[in-house]
Amino acid sequence: MSYQFVGLSEINGPLVVLDHVPSVGFDEMVELKLKNGAVRLGRVVQIDGGRCVIQVFEGTNGISLTNASVQLLGHPMEMPLSPEILGRTLSGAGKPIDGLGEIYAVKRADINGKPLNPVSRTYPKNYINTGVSSIDCLTTLIRGQKLPIFSGSGMQHNKLAVQIVRQANIAETSGQKFGIVFAAMGVKNDVADYFRRSFEEAGVMDKVVMFLNLSNDPIIERILTPRCALTVAEYLAFEQDMHILVVMTDMTSYCEALREFSSSKGEIPGRKGYPGYLYSDLASLYERAGVIDSAKGSVTQIPILTMPNDDITHPVPDLTGYITEGQIVLDRSLDQMGVYPPVSVLPSLSRLMKDGIGEGYTRADHSAVSNQLFASYARVQDAKALASVIGEEELSEVDKQYMTFGKAFEGHFINQGFQEDRTIDQTLDLGWQLLSLLPREELDRVESDLLDQHYKPEEAKKLLA
Repeated sequence: MSYQFVGLSEINGPLVVLDHVPSVGFDEMVELKLKNGAVRLGRVVQIDGGRCVIQVFEGTNGISLTNASVQLLGHPMEMPLSPEILGRTLSGAGKPIDGLGEIYAVKRADINGKPLNPVSRTYPKNYINTGVSSIDCLTTLIRGQKLPIFSGSGMQHNKLAVQIVRQANIAETSGQKFGIVFAAMGVKNDVADYFRRSFEEAGVMDKVVMFLNLSNDPIIERILTPRCALTVAEYLAFEQDMHILVVMTDMTSYCEALREFSSSKGEIPGRKGYPGYLYSDLASLYERAGVIDSAKGSVTQIPILTMPNDDITHPVPDLTGYITEGQIVLDRSLDQMGVYPPVSVLPSLSRLMKDGIGEGYTRADHSAVSNQLFASYARVQDAKALASVIGEEELSEVDKQYMTFGKAFEGHFINQGFQEDRTIDQTLDLGWQLLSLLPREELDRVESDLLDQHYKPEEAKKLLA
């Protein structure tokens, strides 16, 4: 049943309060009509008996206690869905902003999603090729996985996001469609223009649905953006049988909007002022990734977040790391050295990659190459630490070879051109070429028959030329 009320009980910032409401649902949509004819949308964010608190999307400027009538619409916020949504650019609240008119909806779906039966989930296997060696080889992105990128303020995560969107594709192309849902939260106008221009120039807009929430947009819209994006992703994956990659940047902006929203409601703050339910709120987003047995498609997530002061123990990266299946960490020192993408190899991992690589997925030697590169690069860090104490000239011959390997690894493997799209074979062959810079007896993570096939020191010398 739809109710209409005249007048408000209280106005507090972006919130308005109604008293003596007989029946209302949490997250129910609300329409506020002003006497001048203007209409604003809101949603119920708190219920206390007959008292309900409503957050107004467009803000409460110009609203008084007596000049507005409120109509409860009787349903939560819904996203219009259609196969033609691919290629569209929408606001953070799902409204078209590309000048192409409204979306003619085949159906409308609650942006909060439907709970998935855990029994219907299937274990994620097979991978998504990003064309970026440090990701494809060492922290492979598996279909149905949630793999965040931990970055820092001012680093090149936006550039990396554009490259992943431009290059990403599914490994096998047996008639399966691939699409990307890109959600930008709290970005400046120039960054939004960069994303839009980059996708158009790369010619990939026809497979991208873009949500843009600007930094001067209402914070309630920022809270809605990832939910709208994931609703579109679920529709395309589970009803249109597409493999969908969802890129969300910047989750820290989302969490800060949630903190501001929580504070305006007078809730008791937790760590660093974030609400105590931050973990469950993030989980309600991240857990919408996955593969289910009743659909041919999948939803894979790459949330990007900036760590305040590069602090990986900050609540946002800390809680994200608990929920997701690994992380890709960007390193400021590599960034300052001019390495792009500045992926810090050792703290990065993909917990699901072991089941989505190897024979039948990538290549039979993938696991061996990945393990040996990790082990060898860890030894490089030990050699660097020793060199900082005794000097590089005093290192043993083997340690000097590790130092040479480390420089070549950072300069040729991690470092990659923005326009460079490497196949998985090119990436693994480059890994073998780098490993061939080291003495054969140092490669103790690789079977001897693989070494016989791939260990070629003469090829490795070309990297040093």
